[in-house]
Amino acid sequence: MLANITVRYFAAAAAAAGRQEETVELPAGASFDDLTRHLAARGPELERVLARCSFLYDGVAVRDRSHRPESGSVVDVLPPFAGG
Repeated sequence: MLANITVRYFAAAAAAAGRQEETVELPAGASFDDLTRHLAARGPELERVLARCSFLYDGVAVRDRSHRPESGSVVDVLPPFAGG
């Protein structure tokens, strides 16, 4: 079974990903670490940006990267922002 996760990229993350949003299919039970590895495998620029990003899961900050996002959820990828 697969989990469909909507990933929304902002600022430098969107530039590195080459898109603002996409749906990613991961094996059911995959963690945020698994999601990050899956996305980072696309290339060194996205990997570099992801290493500095924070993530929101359905609007809530992700603190535990071993947490498993559910199918149909939204993950926002937020790079550090200047000035705040």
